[in-house]
Amino acid sequence: MTGTPGKPAAERPARRLGFFTRLLDDGDAGERYRLATAQILHAEALGFDSAWIAQHHFHPDEGGLPAPAVFLAHVAARTRAIRLGTGVITLPMENPIRAAEDTAVLDLISGGRLEVGFGTGGTRESFEAFGIASDRRGAVYGDNLLIVRDAWAGRPLAAAATLYPTAPGLLDRTWLATFSVAGGRLAGESGDGLMLSRTQPRPAEAPGATLWDIQTPIIDAYLAALPAGRAPRILASRSLFVAEDRGHALRLAEAGLSRVARRFEAAGHRFASTRVEDLIAALDSHVGTPEEVIASLKADTALARATDIVFQVHSIDPPHVDVLASLTLTARHVAPALGWHQAAGPRAAADQAADRPADRPGSHP
Repeated sequence: MTGTPGKPAAERPARRLGFFTRLLDDGDAGERYRLATAQILHAEALGFDSAWIAQHHFHPDEGGLPAPAVFLAHVAARTRAIRLGTGVITLPMENPIRAAEDTAVLDLISGGRLEVGFGTGGTRESFEAFGIASDRRGAVYGDNLLIVRDAWAGRPLAAAATLYPTAPGLLDRTWLATFSVAGGRLAGESGDGLMLSRTQPRPAEAPGATLWDIQTPIIDAYLAALPAGRAPRILASRSLFVAEDRGHALRLAEAGLSRVARRFEAAGHRFASTRVEDLIAALDSHVGTPEEVIASLKADTALARATDIVFQVHSIDPPHVDVLASLTLTARHVAPALGWHQAAGPRAAADQAADRPADRPGSHP
């Protein structure tokens, strides 16, 4: 991305590159966590700036990780440079003081590498299991977010207690996920980072809208509400799978996206076509050779305004060895074509971590 003439600095192209794993590799939970760790180590060795994980409760097909702080503490001990992010912690389901404590300790032991994304998401049954009415998620989210901020800042909580350790630095590394213009405005007003999803529902009045049609007004609202002097942070997540051979990429995409389509159809959603090329478009995915995905990503005008581009292989969910290959092609070819430049400095520690035998495809501890 070369930027748009006349646009202010807040709308210039992305500078940071991230990898997002949903921990959906084939295998049991332990195997998923092992492979996700290996993928993050590989991303660090390639120069990725950040690695992100999602929190999901109860449903192994949704994300497979209920405890992001625990997992990222493990990853922090294996890495040296890559920033570690939550995308997102479902804050309405958390005890906010406990969430503040966990993230404060994690940030400390990771050397200040934590980025904390919060959101309201989750299925209705997940909220019910936590004793929260789903229709109250927004109110609970707002209350809990205020408590977390106060705790990090060291402000008195109940009975004049204060958090130990405090983590005031996390106040500048908070991200809010949203699907709406109102949510974008809220993230701007609070000076937080804005997290944009890899896909989102189309409004009934515009079923053929592109993802960037929907997300551009969210970015506009965020930038308009951002306090003067506050640098924008706009994270755009996108589904990306890159392979040397287009046929190989499409075969894996057909398998993964067809699974998604069947789940959607079981819930009452209908696709106009189940051809793999049409599913790729309907599910906002970018699949193919480096040249092909570069072209499709450059058409995304919302992506062009992001400060952080974060790629995930979900919903294609290819085998581990193909995830590693896709990460390599992304770092070497795709991201540089979008304006990303690897940070200067030695990465010997990361290279050594990626070469550990336990992290190679097909190996086991």
